[in-house]
Amino acid sequence: MENDICKVWDMSMDEDVALFLQEFNAPDIFMGVFAKSKCPRLTEICVGILGNMACFQDICMSISKDENLGQVLLQRLCDSDSPTLLETSRLLLTCLSQPEVANVWVERIRENPSVYDCVCFIMSSSTNVELLVKVGEVVDKLFDLDEELMLNWIKSGTCRSVGPSVDDSPEELPDFKIVPCILEAAKQVRSDNPEGLDVYMHILQLLTTVDEGIQAIVQAPDGGKETWSLLYELVCQELCQPDDPPIIVQEQKTVLASILSVLSAMFASQTEQEYTRMRKNMPLIGSLIRILQYMEGCGKRAVENSKESEQEETGKTDVNEEDFHLKILKDICCELLSNMLQELTKENTLEGLHQGHLNEQTCSCAFQNLLPLYSASVESFLEVLREADQTLADNLEKRFPSLKVHT
Repeated sequence: MENDICKVWDMSMDEDVALFLQEFNAPDIFMGVFAKSKCPRLTEICVGILGNMACFQDICMSISKDENLGQVLLQRLCDSDSPTLLETSRLLLTCLSQPEVANVWVERIRENPSVYDCVCFIMSSSTNVELLVKVGEVVDKLFDLDEELMLNWIKSGTCRSVGPSVDDSPEELPDFKIVPCILEAAKQVRSDNPEGLDVYMHILQLLTTVDEGIQAIVQAPDGGKETWSLLYELVCQELCQPDDPPIIVQEQKTVLASILSVLSAMFASQTEQEYTRMRKNMPLIGSLIRILQYMEGCGKRAVENSKESEQEETGKTDVNEEDFHLKILKDICCELLSNMLQELTKENTLEGLHQGHLNEQTCSCAFQNLLPLYSASVESFLEVLREADQTLADNLEKRFPSLKVHT
C-alpha cells in the first residue's frame, strides 16, 4: 500500500493528476486519514500529496479556503514526526507564496497562537537541518508578508498552550522567545546549509525593521550578547575570509547584508554594552574593510568582462540585479564602518595598527568608500589616527586632499 500511495504522491506533481485527485475529493479523504491514522508515514505522504496539489493555483485556492482543512493542517505543525513536519512546512510555504491565498493563511496563523509555540519548539530543539531550513522559510515569508503578525510573535512568550511532543518532550512548552529560537536554529544550519543560514539571518534583519524587534534582541537577558557573538563570528571567522577569492562576496552578498544590517542596528542602540566596546571589535572593522575591498575587486572584474564581450539584454538584467544587491551590501557596510570609526580612541587605533587591521591600504579603501557621505566620521577618525600614527595620517591626507580643508 505504501508503494502504491507513493506512486500517487509522485504523480500528483502533474497538474492533470492533481485535478483528478481534487475532483474525487482527495483533500476530504486525507482529512479522514489525519483524524484516524496512527501511521506517521501515511500522514506524511498525504500532506506531501496536498503539497504537490497546492502548486497549482486553482487547487491551492480550494485547499486554502477550506477552513476545517486549514486548521487540521496547522495542527500538523504539532506533530512528533519530522518528515510530516517537513511536508507540512513545504505545503504552508507553497500556499504563502501564492498571492491569491497568502492573506488567508496569514490570518489563519495569526488567529492560532499554537503555531507560534510549535514553530519555536521546532527551531529551538530540532537537529534536522532540512526541516529547520523549511520552517525558517515559512517564518521568513510570514514576517515579510505581515508586520502585524511579526509584532505579535515578537511580543509572544507569555501565553501558554499545549504543544507538540517531539522527542518525548512534555506537552507543556517552555516560555519561548522568538530571538533565542532563531539563534538556535541558525547555529544548527550554519555549517551544513548556507542557504538556511541566509534565511535565518534575513529573519533577524526583518526583526530590526521595527523598534520592538530591535528591543527584543538587545533587551534579552544577556543584553544581546549571544546575537552579537554569533554574527561577529560569522563575519570575522567564516564569511569573506582573507584566503577567499574576492568573487566570494558575490556569493555571500545577501547573507552578509542581513548580518551587517543587524549588527548596525545593535551597535546604534547598544553602544554602552561591553560586547560593542571598540577594543574587542577591531577584527570586525578589518572584516568590513575587506568586504569593501572585495567589492572593488568584483567591480573591476565586471568592467573588464563587459569590455571583452557585449552582453545580451537578459544578461544585462542579471548583472544589474547583482549590482543592486552589492550596492545594498556596500551601503550597509559603510554605515556600520562609519559608526564604528567614530568610536575609536587612540588606544583602539594603536591596537588596530598593531594587529594589521589598519594600515595605509585598508584606510585608503575605507576613505574611498566612505567619502563624501560620511566625511564627518572620516575626519573624526583621522584626528585620532594622527595621534597614533602621524606619518600614516599625513599620507592619507595627501591621498584625499578634500580632508585637508577640515583638519
